[in-house]
Amino acid sequence: MGFDQFVADRLDRLLRYATAITCDKHLAQDIVQNVLMRAQSRWERIEKMSAPYLYVKRMVTNDYLSWRHRKAAREIAVERAELAQRVPSMADPADAHAERDAMRARIAVLPRKQRAALVLRFYEDCTDAEIAQVLACTESTVRSQITRALKTLRAHEIARSTTLGVHS
Repeated sequence: MGFDQFVADRLDRLLRYATAITCDKHLAQDIVQNVLMRAQSRWERIEKMSAPYLYVKRMVTNDYLSWRHRKAAREIAVERAELAQRVPSMADPADAHAERDAMRARIAVLPRKQRAALVLRFYEDCTDAEIAQVLACTESTVRSQITRALKTLRAHEIARSTTLGVHS
């Protein structure tokens, strides 16, 4: 498959993945654009790999985790954390968009690798082995990152419920 066909087939999925891990549509677009520019220059080598999409997804993840986007991600995390405190859960299906934004705000408070691991598991439906490959770590580290992330999310949800006066 040529590079143009790869982009045509996978761009939407890469953008959704990047948006999920960055919690910011514009930052996600920047990251995917940077990655695709680099991938295009190396496409002959990348397309020969057994899983070119996983390799490009790893490039997106690495670019997100790199120092270049840390300041922007910190600013977004603070804004999203504040939003999560203000946006209550919605039961109405018409409010799905607001609920998705609230969920993004909740995961924005997580450390970068934990957020990436959660998105890969629950949004991209990846196995521990695939996540380990994308994050360049062991499968046990993947499980540890996911466990810590879920524990943090539960603690934040309990704190939010207590603050809002909601009791489970």
